[in-house]
Amino acid sequence: MRKNISISDREISFLGKKFIVYLAIAHRASSEGLKNALQLNGGFILHLDGTCEKDSPHLIVGLDEISKLVLDSIKLPSEKSEELIPFLSKLKDTYGNPVALVMDMGKGLLLAVKKVFPDIKVFICHFHFLRDIGKDLFEAEYLKIKNHLKTYKIRTSLRMQAKVLGKEIKGDIPKINELGVNIENNTLNLEKLRHSYKTLVYILIHWALDTSSQLNGYGFPFDCNHFVFYKNLKILSNTITQLLKRCGLNKDSKILERLQNSLKEVLEDKKLCKTVDIMEEKLEVFQKLRQALKIAQPDSKKGLNDNGEDEDIKTIENKVKNFLSELKSRDDLKNKQDYEKLITQIEKYWDKLFADPILVKTQDGEMYIQPQRTNNILEQFFRELKRMFRKKSGVFSLNRVVKAILSETPLVKNLGNKEYLQLILNGCQTLEERFSQIDYKIVHDELKKAAIENNKIPKEAKRIIAIENLPSKITGMIFNKVA
Repeated sequence: MRKNISISDREISFLGKKFIVYLAIAHRASSEGLKNALQLNGGFILHLDGTCEKDSPHLIVGLDEISKLVLDSIKLPSEKSEELIPFLSKLKDTYGNPVALVMDMGKGLLLAVKKVFPDIKVFICHFHFLRDIGKDLFEAEYLKIKNHLKTYKIRTSLRMQAKVLGKEIKGDIPKINELGVNIENNTLNLEKLRHSYKTLVYILIHWALDTSSQLNGYGFPFDCNHFVFYKNLKILSNTITQLLKRCGLNKDSKILERLQNSLKEVLEDKKLCKTVDIMEEKLEVFQKLRQALKIAQPDSKKGLNDNGEDEDIKTIENKVKNFLSELKSRDDLKNKQDYEKLITQIEKYWDKLFADPILVKTQDGEMYIQPQRTNNILEQFFRELKRMFRKKSGVFSLNRVVKAILSETPLVKNLGNKEYLQLILNGCQTLEERFSQIDYKIVHDELKKAAIENNKIPKEAKRIIAIENLPSKITGMIFNKVA
């Protein structure tokens, strides 16, 4: 722009891909130096995770917890073990065996790791483990509640009633503020209530609808939006009953009665009520496990960045043991078989949940390393990557982005690390100088290979596709030759 040279978006995209390819080549050329640097730290703790969008490829990343460096990344059609084994084997050949591995509970990944790193300690991310436990325990009940509420169209009904009331109170801000002050100061008496009655009902309806403020940002099963909404409806119904009993609102009672009737049908649904009771019991058990694992706590404000509370791993292990003992001794639980599955799952992964500190040898002598309890180091990276592309494109779905980006794109994260930068510069002062030493033919071949992997149609093929009456020309030539 400063030199008044116009560059198209397509050219900018191409230049970005060229940069990634140059960086990837420099990264691979520095693998021996990177390996030595990792060994000086006492080795590396390999975090493995993947991300995808709808039918996009899976972007798999291997990252070292100690140095926070991306070691390698690849795009694969799936997370099946046969797809992952070559990638993990390449990591092993390049950097040696990790001190330990941290990952989620993906079956393909676990099988591949067992094959490539048979003697290395593997630890399951506590957040992923807890999330899978919750889904298995009460996802069926949660979906039933969601579908029941959808059938009654109760959200739509409440929004319509709030809209009508909103028009009647005409956005009377002073009255809304007055009501808020009276509620906060505990000075709302009958006379004041009658004065701002419609405003109160309007506020109560929106309170019931506003479930997002009652969640903690962890997603399901930690946050159960539809379950919270049902509980809000119950509280709202009880509040209306109290208002009708005590306030004697006369003609204005019709608004409350109409609202109560719309809630009544939902809350008196026996099947829905039974499902809610079962889920409530399961949630109580799940909350106790959350407390024992000291992660994704209901009162935490960390959301998906929660790495768990800083507590001794042995203390957490003992708390989970106590949780299991208590659960096994309970005879009051409904659907006992569901809790037996939960117990089996915890016991199955026990050795992968609780990591003792690992003794390693560094340049400064022996030291103990405690692997992180979560895979958040990678999850945060994926969220940052998605945020960056969403900000750039304005598109929520990143299906096309994941398909289009080069598999080595995550290496860009390493450029913030000064030691890494010195390694890949290999004595050069700048990246420009280092990249100038790389044979462009290698870069060209890499870009061509990436285009094929991304299913881009070669321009030569496009020329043939553009031929008029292509199918008939082909068949005509074939039949003429046969004749």
